[in-house]
Amino acid sequence: MKLHKLLTAFCFSALVASSSYAFDRNALVLMTDFGTSDGAVSAMRGVAFGVDPALNVSDLTHDIPDYDIWLGAYRLYQTANYWPKGTVFVNVVDPGVGTQRKSVVLKTTAGRYFVGPDNGLFTLIAERDGVAELREIDENVNRLAGSAESYTFHGRDVYAFVGARLASGAITFEQVGPVLPSASVVKLAYQKAVRNGDVIRGIVPVLDVKYGNVWTNIPKALFEELKIGVHDPVQVRFLHKGKQVAKVVAPFEHTFGGVAKGKPLVYLNSLLEVAVAISQGKLADQYKIESGVDWEVEISKAPVK
Repeated sequence: MKLHKLLTAFCFSALVASSSYAFDRNALVLMTDFGTSDGAVSAMRGVAFGVDPALNVSDLTHDIPDYDIWLGAYRLYQTANYWPKGTVFVNVVDPGVGTQRKSVVLKTTAGRYFVGPDNGLFTLIAERDGVAELREIDENVNRLAGSAESYTFHGRDVYAFVGARLASGAITFEQVGPVLPSASVVKLAYQKAVRNGDVIRGIVPVLDVKYGNVWTNIPKALFEELKIGVHDPVQVRFLHKGKQVAKVVAPFEHTFGGVAKGKPLVYLNSLLEVAVAISQGKLADQYKIESGVDWEVEISKAPVK
């Protein structure tokens, strides 16, 4: 009986210790423009596994278009806040790999970590969430062993390695490298949402690609200043480099079912920002609208006929 109790107590203690150790780890999330047709992502996952086989490694996406720093920045903005405090994001959209651009880890005021090149990828995260501290990665001590002569795969040799060590607790944030000024984070220039009288201007930061919906960076609070109610008609102008590409007049609705199939509508997307769609259709395809910092949008109440 005593032996049985001792074994039970030992197993329970081991379970508690194991669970406690597991909770000391943080999630590791990977985002790249590598695609999955070759071994690049697997190599990064292999490095993380070598650091700690028990790490929870997830993929944000590996389908960022080649070298599209802006879209990478937006995908972080779209998803990061749904991950818990302590999550480590490893981000590789890095056309300047091997050059003098800095390799950094950014810690937000909410306690999430972003590892990658300081090339604009962290523009939207820094603006929305705030920078608690920024550190440059010291590659003399924080680099995969044997990779010193590899200059074109920092995603594997530096970022996955550092991210995994940080997420596993093998290193602290302070051990990443020297502190940089928080304000030095490289930021991409773009048109922020602004209201001028009865018109709100912004950009088309991204498309809801699968469904062809067009998202804007105009937040709900700013849109509400126009006093547009449900079912009220809205005029939306899309411009590329200042030239109008399309003009759509559509009602503001809460759901896609607010209009008939094939009809346009204006709605608030999952980030509570203004978007435009065709119910069960593809507005972006129909009007040949794309996304990025040079695609602008203007929203106003539709003129009374």
